[in-house]
Parts: sequence; structure tokens; C-alpha cells
Amino acid sequence: MLWACLRFPGLAFSAAFAATPEAGPSALLDHRARQRLIAAANAEASAFGVRRGQSLAAARALCPSLEVRPRDPDAEGRLLAELAAWCYQFSGHVSLVPPHAILMEVGASLRLFDGWPVLAERLRSGLSAQGHAHTLAATPFAAASWVFAAHADGMVLPEREGVRRMLGALPLDQSGLPVATVTSLHAMGFRRLEEVFRLPRPELTRRIGREGVNWLDRIRGEAADALPAWQPPAHFRQKIEFDGELDGSQPLLFPLRRLTRTLANLLAARDGGVQRFTLTLDHARGESTRVVVAMAAPQRDAERLFELARTRLERTTLPAPARAIELDAEELPVFRPPLRDLFEPIHGDGLDWPTLDERLRARLGNAALRQIALVADHRPERASRYGTPGATVSLPRRRRPLWLLPRPIPMRPDPAALLAGPERIESGWWDGNDARRDYYIVRTVHGQQAWAYLPPGTLDGWMLHGWFA
Repeated sequence: MLWACLRFPGLAFSAAFAATPEAGPSALLDHRARQRLIAAANAEASAFGVRRGQSLAAARALCPSLEVRPRDPDAEGRLLAELAAWCYQFSGHVSLVPPHAILMEVGASLRLFDGWPVLAERLRSGLSAQGHAHTLAATPFAAASWVFAAHADGMVLPEREGVRRMLGALPLDQSGLPVATVTSLHAMGFRRLEEVFRLPRPELTRRIGREGVNWLDRIRGEAADALPAWQPPAHFRQKIEFDGELDGSQPLLFPLRRLTRTLANLLAARDGGVQRFTLTLDHARGESTRVVVAMAAPQRDAERLFELARTRLERTTLPAPARAIELDAEELPVFRPPLRDLFEPIHGDGLDWPTLDERLRARLGNAALRQIALVADHRPERASRYGTPGATVSLPRRRRPLWLLPRPIPMRPDPAALLAGPERIESGWWDGNDARRDYYIVRTVHGQQAWAYLPPGTLDGWMLHGWFA
């Protein structure tokens, strides 16, 4: 087994600033303290001397422009679960380690991802693209991976004895033991874990207690870790509330991107897609605006989901500034990637038809586009109609032009060459519009390809019915 640990030191900031990005010196307040104390500060605030444990008044004296938000443990838990959903694509066993770490068993995935270096690079590049600062370590022991991820970013130790040797060299304040226990051991003259490991077990238990001994057993792999596996939910619903009111669609794009990315992470974990979801924007006095985003086929790409949602949102007139935005997706069907022929030529960067259809509908509305539905009638002028297709009918696969004339017209002069045909059509006797025609693909004297017919049994009287591109 190989347990990888991801730690996210900036997770509390990302959760607190979910609606708007950090701008300048920022800090979080400790939600548990009676006084208003600084719980964490970003790098810009730290440059002014803002430190954890300071009072808010002292921090503002050092940095008058300091932006302060309260820590939100619930939001941090949701963000950690979002990251677990993204990690689920790399491992079948993912465990949350609140407040800001994830453990996952990746030994069974190494062959699938061509070894640890490739897997580690995919983890790092994916998290960096999402804007999450992180550290990473991997060992056969989950608890040891957690310890090394905090103080030895990038360390991977597949051998058990190597893990134990490296643990012995760690200072006690990097061991994961409680601060009070480390302080007590320092007072006894201990500085590194190897010194503590040499103590007889009864003596060690007397000095640091059963819980401390159990922790040391876990990081050395001498006691099992009970790690419950995280499971992705069957539905998606997430809400971001704003500190103030956001007016217009532009300020809503940052929280909208966060929501669609979270949805995409869940879809990746479930190996599913989404074909329809709803955005709900809350306003003052209990009012709300609902924006439905529907797609031609299930999707799960974060950028495509964001673009479609953004386009729908930009076309919506909001009656008032928004106080919150919620994304709700009830149905998450199985995602089936489009099948492509092995020898299909690459057509550059052009959009495929489903993508173009979705974007046009998002920009112009559903009523602006009509689709061609097949009708169970062999007469060309009645074989299709515009509208929303229902149950389509499979007709014989023949080469037919897409450009049909409103009605057939005499063809003058006669065709220069017959390219294919005849294709006989006899239909319509039941409704009084009987049609008996022999259709040909012909080339005109000007080199155009056309679709024309003759009455059965005749050699003249050509009627032009359509053009080929």
C-alpha cells in the first residue's frame, strides 16, 4: 500500500473568500475566541507584521487596509469535500482529515497512471490549475504521510524501514504529537523522535500517555489507521452567500466559476455528467431569480459548464442585486464520451455540433433554434419538418441533398451527365397526393451537382428538386 497525503494550508482562506477573491492584505478571525483574535494571515498581511493570536485592533494598527473575514468551518468542510471529489478520480479510497488534509491510497493506482512521478505531477498540476496551494507526501503509513506532508513536501518513501529512519530524524515539534506533550518531552531533554523511540514502552506510556504512544505506533505502521472512505453524494447543491449585494452579472462570475468547478469535481468522482442544472439568485425581501441551464447531452467539463452558465446568466435581467447564488443539479446521469472513429481526421480547433448547439441556445434562447425531425414519409418534400424532434423514424440511408427547393421546377437545359440513379419513389396514394418519380443525381452543364427526377418510363421532362453542396 502507498498512502498519499495532500495538505492545503490556504484552505481556510479559499473557503472564506469563496464569493470574491482575496485582494491585498487579508486575515481570518478565530470563530472560537471570545475576543476578536487573528486566526490566520496571508503573505501580504504577514509582511506588515500581522500574526496569528494578535487582537484585531493590534493587527489593524499594523495594517490599516487589512481585510478581515471570520473563519467558516462549514465552508471549509464543503471545500475539503470538493477537493476529495476531485481526488476520487485517482483513488478508490479517499479519506478526509479535517481541517485541511486528504489521505488516499494510491498504491493500486500506480500502474494505471504509469508510476508515482506521473501521478504526482497530475495531482499537482490539477490542483495548481484550480488555485489550491498544497503539499504532498507518500509513504506506506497514512499517519506518516500526514506528518511528512506538513514538513517535507514532495517526499515519497515506498520502503517501510526508510520511513522509520526518516521519522527518527524529525524534531519533536514536527512529530504530530500535541503541543503540551512536546513541551513536556523538551523539558525532559528529548529533542528528536529517535530518542523517544528508544524508551521502553511502559516508561514511554507513563511520560506521554496511551494516546501519545498510539500516535507513535501509527506513524511507524505498528498500529492500523481507521480511515473511513469518503463517498461522493448522489446529488449536487451548493450555495455561496455574499458579504454584501452584487449588482449585475459580472461580479457573479467568480462565485459562479467556483460552483461549476465544484460540480465538475463531483461529476469526475462519480464518473457522471449533468444535462440540466438550476442557478438560483437570492435578492432582498425574499425574492429570487431562477436560471435554468440545459445541454444537448450530459457534460462534465468545468470550462464548458461555466461558459454555458455564464452565457445564460448574462442574458438574464436581475430585478435587484444578488445576496447569494446557489447551484442545484438533481440528476447526474452516466457520462459517455463521444465515440470517434480511429481514423477520423482532425479538424483543427473548430467546435463540434453539440457544443455549437449548446452555445447558440445559451446565447439566443431555445426558441431561436429549430431542429429537423424525420417523418415517416418517402416523399422528399414531406420527409422532414422543423421543430423539436420526438421519436424519429429511420428511413433508408440514401444520398439526399439538404437544400431542397420549395417545389420542383422544370430543369433547363437537360443534365449534362447522370451520376447516380434511378431511385424510384412511389408514395402518397392514401392522401390524394400520389407521387411516382425516378430520381437521379446529375451534373448540369455548369458543373453543379443537382437532384432531379423524371416521370417513370419517360426520357424527358426533367424536374429539378434540390442542390448538393
